[in-house]
Amino acid sequence: MANQREKQNLILTVDVGNTQIEVGVFARDKLRKSWRMATGIDRTEDEYMVLIQHFLALDGISLKMIGGVAVSSVVPNITFIFDKMCHKYLGIVPIIVDHKLKLGITIKYSDPSTVGADRICNAVAAYQKFHDAVVIIDFGTATTFDIINKKAEYLGGIIAPGIETTAWALYQRAAKLPKIPLEFPEKVIGRSTMESMQSGIMLGSVKIIDGLVEEIINEMGVRPKVIATGGLSKLIQPKTKFIESYHPHLVLEGLYEIYKQNLN
Repeated sequence: MANQREKQNLILTVDVGNTQIEVGVFARDKLRKSWRMATGIDRTEDEYMVLIQHFLALDGISLKMIGGVAVSSVVPNITFIFDKMCHKYLGIVPIIVDHKLKLGITIKYSDPSTVGADRICNAVAAYQKFHDAVVIIDFGTATTFDIINKKAEYLGGIIAPGIETTAWALYQRAAKLPKIPLEFPEKVIGRSTMESMQSGIMLGSVKIIDGLVEEIINEMGVRPKVIATGGLSKLIQPKTKFIESYHPHLVLEGLYEIYKQNLN
């Protein structure tokens, strides 16, 4: 059970994605617990607070124990709602991630304001882990690649359709194609419509990932570390040539690092 003495060490981190919101609590530089909920654009700050308070209570944490909040969001309307929630229920001004904060990395994008907050968090967390050139592949609504060099410069990245998004689009747009489980087939040549779709979507995604990483290596002229996070990354990683490790809470870890860098 958490106690009052932990208050200043309990930091709430919130990653708002297009389909899911991940909430985490950090204590003494460690992610203590995390939870996920569906992104609901029609929910009010009161409804979000009820959900978060319930999650916290499951681990014996009261709202009075939260000493700070950091938010990463790619949904502007929900960013506003979480900001309002923090002021109303916690009496806290949250740190909301954007390119203007102290990050510990330099963003080399032509327009830094267009880099998604989640991608910034991934980049910050990855560089803090390795202090080396890193490619981060995030499997979400989109599959994103973010590239950091050894000098802590965010060089840019790649945005591709997410695996689940691709599968859903095929199901929605092609009348005779079924909704399929996102699993790897036993063989490349499918002997049913489901197996054929699994081959194209799952094995095809692996080939795209490996091919793009090869191009990144050629362009950078060095062999970076390659790591994965989000959604299906744990399933995809063993099938690829290049992904070295899986980090399920990378955005939350980046949020916490950014929070610490921007306390003053």
